[in-house]
Amino acid sequence: MASLGGPVPLLIIADVTGTDIAERLRAALPDWGLEPVPADGDPGRLTHFLSAALAAARPVIFVGALEPLVMALAPALGSREHAFVVVAVAADASSVTPVLGLGQGADALSRALEQALRAAPPAPRPGRLAVIGLGPGAPELMAPAVRDELDRAQDIVGYTTYVRMAGNLRPEQRILDSDNRCEMERARLALRLAAEGRHVVVVSSGDPGIFAMATAVVEALDESDEPAWRNVDLAILPGISAAQAAAARVGAPLGHDFCIISLSDNLKPWSQIERRLEHAAQGDFVIALYNPSSKARPWQLCQALELLRRHRLPATPVVLGRDVGRPAERVLTTTLGEVRPDQVDMRTVVIIGSSLTRQFPRGNDSDGGAWVYTPRWYPDGEPAEH
Repeated sequence: MASLGGPVPLLIIADVTGTDIAERLRAALPDWGLEPVPADGDPGRLTHFLSAALAAARPVIFVGALEPLVMALAPALGSREHAFVVVAVAADASSVTPVLGLGQGADALSRALEQALRAAPPAPRPGRLAVIGLGPGAPELMAPAVRDELDRAQDIVGYTTYVRMAGNLRPEQRILDSDNRCEMERARLALRLAAEGRHVVVVSSGDPGIFAMATAVVEALDESDEPAWRNVDLAILPGISAAQAAAARVGAPLGHDFCIISLSDNLKPWSQIERRLEHAAQGDFVIALYNPSSKARPWQLCQALELLRRHRLPATPVVLGRDVGRPAERVLTTTLGEVRPDQVDMRTVVIIGSSLTRQFPRGNDSDGGAWVYTPRWYPDGEPAEH
């Protein structure tokens, strides 16, 4: 403060969007000890705080409108007990203008602040992170907002297979793909890039909030102590899920209450999966099974089907939808008594009907498949069980 001709209290004003400018000034002028004014909107508290600052010749920085500041300074302006200057700094740092205290070092103060702002470049503006659902794979089933987000992004982050599903990308777009079991690493990478000011898209197939990347991104954000990550413009854009896509091919098997259960025990024990299957079966939900079978755990689907057969009749409709919306699509309608585990792999969604789910032939052609639906009504009394 010696360069200003003495310990003159300092008040700096910006509008309510000027928080970044305030932080730049505090970082560029550490010796000034700029203290932020409480921004709770309480006029009495503001007057008390400013009076104490003036009495102690303590520089402060205020982010807000000029009018409440002048009102809070009214007693000091009337008494002229303390000499002070007020300088307005535009929220975009485009101008520094003396407001009060002309002839008391305001011009010198303005020049000092302009130099400080030039010496302290703006911090990187937080970018945008969109977690998108590509849908089942067909371009026409992708939401227009998702396509637009993909087209505008700088960085595309995701599992390699799903990144390829995203379709044509611009040559200058950066692709950061990885293995399917790197969800948290991908989430942290995406948040870090967005915090640096990048426009980032994280891709998921189906819907990003169903066993997909939206959860990983939000979890990474929750666990992080990086302030810049909290300022990222985060958006979740939904997509058509695998269960919805498969159901639509055969009619309306999800027409009444249903649940979705993943048979993968990578992140939860098999005992928990069995418990949920048992309760869902007892509740007579239509059940969509995700991640039903893999080379590493072919036995789980067998156990799941055995459990469900204790609660459902053999004629209960079952829908198998594999790669729905992609070139290798295959949809099969069968029954709980006839379905075989070798008909299912990790890219198949399995829909098990409730006690009310029905199926009937599409037409006279025996190869025309079947329509499957679950009525919206429910009869009085207990559902039928095997």
